[in-house]
Amino acid sequence: MEKTDIKSLNYQETENFILGLGEKKFRAKQIYQWMHEKCVFSFQDMTNISEKLRTRLEEVCRFTSLKTVTVQTSKLDGTRKYLFELEDGNRVESVLMRYKHGNSVCISSQVGCRMGCRFCASTLDGLVRSLTPGEMLDQIYRIGEDTGERISNVVVMGMGEPLDNYDNLVKFIEMLTDEHGLHISQRNLTVSTCGLVPRMRQLAERKFQITLALSLHASSQEKREELMPVARKYNIEETLEACRYYFEKTGRRVTFEYSLVAGVNDTEQDARRLADLIRGMNCHVNLIPVNPVKEREYMQPKARKVRDFQNKLEKYGINVTIRREMGRDIDGACGQLRKRYRER
Repeated sequence: MEKTDIKSLNYQETENFILGLGEKKFRAKQIYQWMHEKCVFSFQDMTNISEKLRTRLEEVCRFTSLKTVTVQTSKLDGTRKYLFELEDGNRVESVLMRYKHGNSVCISSQVGCRMGCRFCASTLDGLVRSLTPGEMLDQIYRIGEDTGERISNVVVMGMGEPLDNYDNLVKFIEMLTDEHGLHISQRNLTVSTCGLVPRMRQLAERKFQITLALSLHASSQEKREELMPVARKYNIEETLEACRYYFEKTGRRVTFEYSLVAGVNDTEQDARRLADLIRGMNCHVNLIPVNPVKEREYMQPKARKVRDFQNKLEKYGINVTIRREMGRDIDGACGQLRKRYRER
């Protein structure tokens, strides 16, 4: 008999499951608190649950608890990059970033990725599998346990395409922001996408108060196709139309992620075209000097070139910032740490 993935059950499902075992309703609340508030490692850590019930739960349930393989800590800003091992031996990356406004965690949604974006290390070996809601949550729990610090912001922007794992992503959002769990505000949650248009529209319909971040990375259809294979399926106009729809349904400003690649998408013409594309939208542009990946030929522009691009967008009336680079002295690009460990 296949065991139940108990950490991926929401509060109501947990209640129904525990009642199905012949236990009282209040036991479900206790167990859920141990998993999602106290973030324990196993059933045996649940000290107010009888040994008999703990043993029974071990017999019928899988308890997701990620194993920390390694942690890299930046000497520059305290950023911590984690490599976690899943129950089946696969590995994913997560990052803790410390800001003045609080701690932010960037998590993975898949093992690998099938989107094929040209500048990303996560996609080099393709998609292995999607993560469960419990595996996504446990990245946050393990980092919180490791640091002993409160996590106030979560970004689903690590390995994988979150909207390619849509159902598990939605459940993760609901569980993370639910009053029975960590209860992180939806406004403190950002989900990134390369532009899976039908899923973007589906997400808009749910009217979550999360931030949607579109990986745009180009000012024209031709350049976007060169950098991102997904653009061949969903063109730039329909992708931007989905962003407008997201704002219309949720009232939440959309963020455009724009990785600047030297000599590819960082020209004055690119800045002008980008401004023309998004002018009039309630949006914000986040400029990201690309992280070099040894398997790719793309390089980061000079700092002055990045500032020039920002200034040009501001001149055209676009709300724009340059992402502060965190953890420059560790394996920064998404997927690099996992890949390095696989090659050992």
